[in-house]
Parts: sequence; C-alpha cells; structure tokens
Amino acid sequence: MRRLRFNGTGSGGGGCPGVHEDLDTGEVVVHGTPVSDPADLAQLQHFDDGEVAVVVPRNTLVDFGPRDETPRLINADDEFNRLFETFKHTAWRLETRRRYASDETTEEWAQFAAGQHIEWDYDDAWCRNVRRQTEGGKRFERVRLVDRPATPGQSYLRSNAVRNCAVGEDIRNLSRADAQRLQLPDEDFWLFDSRLVARLLFDKDDGLKGAELITEPAAVNRYCQVRDAAWHYAVPYEEFKLDE
Repeated sequence: MRRLRFNGTGSGGGGCPGVHEDLDTGEVVVHGTPVSDPADLAQLQHFDDGEVAVVVPRNTLVDFGPRDETPRLINADDEFNRLFETFKHTAWRLETRRRYASDETTEEWAQFAAGQHIEWDYDDAWCRNVRRQTEGGKRFERVRLVDRPATPGQSYLRSNAVRNCAVGEDIRNLSRADAQRLQLPDEDFWLFDSRLVARLLFDKDDGLKGAELITEPAAVNRYCQVRDAAWHYAVPYEEFKLDE
C-alpha cells in the first residue's frame, strides 16, 4: 500500500482535482475530471490501454506539485533565534514531542521535579522579545500535543504556558489521539508568516540540534494546512484537562 500525502487541490470546494505525493517513491498521483471525448483521446501520445487521462488546471500543478529544492540547515543558536526577531506577522508552532531535553537543564525544571512552586522569569530574553513583538501587533501562537496520561515534560509545559501567555503568546493543547485522527504529521516546526518553515531537528537524547528551513511553496502550503487543522481543534491551555 502506498503512503500518500495530500499536497493540495485547486478546487474551491476542497475536492477534485487534487494532487497527492508518494512519500516513499516521490511519484505524484493526480485525480481530476476524466478525458472522455474520443477526439481528445485520439490526440494523446503514448496513451496505452488501461491508462486514464484526467484534466488538471495548470495552477494546481504549479501550486501543489513537488519541486526538488534542497532545504537549508541552520544551527540551533544565533541563526535560529533571529527568526523570532525578523518575522513580519505570525510565528506559529506545533509541538509534538513527549520530552525536550533543554527543559530539564533549567532551574525551573528542578523546582517542578521537586514539586515546588515554579518561580518563572518574566523578563528573560524570550519574554522580552515576545512582549516587544506582540505589542507591535505580531502574533506568537502554539499548539502542543498531549498524551494520555501526560508525560512529565508535557505537564511541565502546562505550567510554562502560564508564563508565556502572560507575556503575549496564545497557547493551545490538542490530544495526541485527536492529532492522529486529523493525520497531523509527527513533526515539530515553526511556521513564520505562512511562507517559511523551520522544521526542528533533535538528536537521540531529545536535544535540539538545529532546524531545516523550508521555503518551497507547495511544502509550505502543506504546513499551513496542518496549522489550520490543529488550531481549529485545539483547546486553550487553561481549558485543557491533562488527565481526562
């Protein structure tokens, strides 16, 4: 059985025609209105028995056909951090992992692990930048996937959401079961201004090692579709019950 990914459709109704991509072979599957007029079929070259011709608008292939563009890798430090200062409108995140090793190196994690009240810093570099950007009308938004039961890392991020939202972010939660039902990818990424994706790369110990920058329009469009579905079904963090 093929592993197909829906790339997009040129139909305003969300149906035919459409473009899918085989994740293993790279082949493209296109569906559309069949060509049935004998005079039209007679003009087709190399058209063999058993083959079916369909009509697809040119823009559908331009917008959703895969392209061979090699993503650019950036490190996890200065180059990645600059993305949060230079975006124009929106910075949107999907967090899918059960653990982030960087969290566990902090003083706040030590307080959490000890069952203590967490003393969050509301004036660190991240908070200052979020306040500055959101005061200028920009948006920071996240959807965090949560397992049943929640992992320690996910419980910690529930507490973290209080701080991040206090300085201007909008954070929502979605159960992993719902994410799987929606066929959301098991990827961590930031989407900036609906035009640039930073797909986060982690090592075997759950440490962030860098990001893959994606700007190819058809690929970015797929991430925009993921954002729209996740945001629609996600629940504001303060309404999401971790243990239900």
